[in-house]
Amino acid sequence: MILVTGATGTVGREVLRSLPAGPLVRVLARRPERVTPTATTEIVQGEYGDPRSLARALRGVTAVFLVTDCVGEDDAGFLRAARRAGVQHVVKLSAAAVEDPHADDPITARQRRNEHLLRTSGMQWTLLRPRSFMSNTLSWATSVRTEHVVRALYGSSANACVDPRDIADVAVRALTLPGLRGQVCTLTGPRAVSAVEQTAQLAELLGRPLRFEELEPARARALWSERHSAPVVEALLHSAQRQRDGAKARVENTVAQLVGRPPRSFRDWAAAHLPAFTPS
Repeated sequence: MILVTGATGTVGREVLRSLPAGPLVRVLARRPERVTPTATTEIVQGEYGDPRSLARALRGVTAVFLVTDCVGEDDAGFLRAARRAGVQHVVKLSAAAVEDPHADDPITARQRRNEHLLRTSGMQWTLLRPRSFMSNTLSWATSVRTEHVVRALYGSSANACVDPRDIADVAVRALTLPGLRGQVCTLTGPRAVSAVEQTAQLAELLGRPLRFEELEPARARALWSERHSAPVVEALLHSAQRQRDGAKARVENTVAQLVGRPPRSFRDWAAAHLPAFTPS
């Protein structure tokens, strides 16, 4: 049996959708009503801080797709429960920033600690380290629909962002086939792309002009503070500075090697999500 956590999130939702028919899949969810189940999905209501719900969710599970909150949750309690339950393999969603020694913000430091906890847990493991999600650009949707504008920090800096569907495809391979145990998989798109280029591609797909507006760091901090806690805001600013310095432009061939096709481009992702950017 496979347990999927984070099944209502960006990647977990795609993992649940992409798992092949046949094996029983269980989902651990705080809000089960938000999960879109398949015919072979069993849903357990619970959360990482509740040992009883963890025990219920992990009973009979051999492999786990693990997603934990980048701010408030360590993996220690979950991994202890998984090992007690006899779980053999954990596929963990991490981040490419972990391998960058200049990424010293609290969120990346927590991800490094959680990776270490898994590596030393006594269970087999696979680490997925994606670059930024292409879906992060959904934060532009309202301004694109209502103002025909994209606002971003360091708009000419490049990021080898990745389609969450490609992350999910690699995760499914790791969960269902043995070859990726003990492997670290850094996942990127096919080329690094800047926010200015993304704006131009969206405009072309939408068939209408869009304007790019460069944000100053102080303005970005103020906007992000409306939606995120202070530690997350500072981590985002630090991440943007690293991107400005070229830290996120490197392209890896991992997706193609593991799933047998090229990774999807930002244009591919945007075409599939165009309704989000289209006025009613």
